[in-house]
Amino acid sequence: MIFPTHCKFVGSATTMPYGERAYFLSRYLIHEGPSGTEVLEVETDPNGTGLMRKVIARRVLASGDDVYCYPDRVNIHDRTFLVQEALRSGRRCTVFTGHGEQTTFVLDPDLSGFLHIHVYDITPPRPHLSATIGDLEKTGIFGDLEVIFEHHVRDIREFGADVYPCRAAGFSRTLDADPVWPGDRVAGCQTGRDLVRECCGDGVVVENICPLEAVAAEPFIARCCRSERAGIGHWNGRFGAVVHWGASPWDIADAVRRVVAAWREQHGEGRGR
Repeated sequence: MIFPTHCKFVGSATTMPYGERAYFLSRYLIHEGPSGTEVLEVETDPNGTGLMRKVIARRVLASGDDVYCYPDRVNIHDRTFLVQEALRSGRRCTVFTGHGEQTTFVLDPDLSGFLHIHVYDITPPRPHLSATIGDLEKTGIFGDLEVIFEHHVRDIREFGADVYPCRAAGFSRTLDADPVWPGDRVAGCQTGRDLVRECCGDGVVVENICPLEAVAAEPFIARCCRSERAGIGHWNGRFGAVVHWGASPWDIADAVRRVVAAWREQHGEGRGR
């Protein structure tokens, strides 16, 4: 796969006002040729000076029916999205235009080198960790990491419990507002279990809904209300990050980056496991 690391290396060559010269940063040029859009790889004179330098070599990477021009403006920093869309196009090369008219392309798209990160969360209410990662991903903040998030979001309503953690999720009986009676089934985590034992004794069954307890793959990022568990490390033999229940977008983005850096330092690129 050829996917320039930055749009500054891709030029748009619609005309040649300065002859056979290209901008000194350009490694690729996109222009309209006789058979349609062409994507060229170019080499400029390494001994040249100035902004525009003589092109000493060129190679056609893709042209004609091999090239698809994506119709919508995109966030060109969201590299995972761009490779996924390039794969969907069915062409060898997909050319993208950014919201600021920047141009880039993906040639022979391939996601095999992208790292899969497993995200563990629950709903309702809104799965804060999973949803925030989705929001952040659209900004392109993870673009340089070349990662794919696999979301494991469990709907806690499937437990069919009598009592749930809090009113924020819209349940009729909750630990934060209602009494719990012997024989009740409570959907909760370690904190909920501690609360029930402290206030209700041992006659209440607590079903564990903690996302961290559901971790089954690595590297991972999971949400937990126990602040002492937050950080990077291993949980039940799996490597990843734990973020607090109300973690900020910055904390979540930082945790993702730290997990990716630590994993690749030990394992290199790839899917994870």
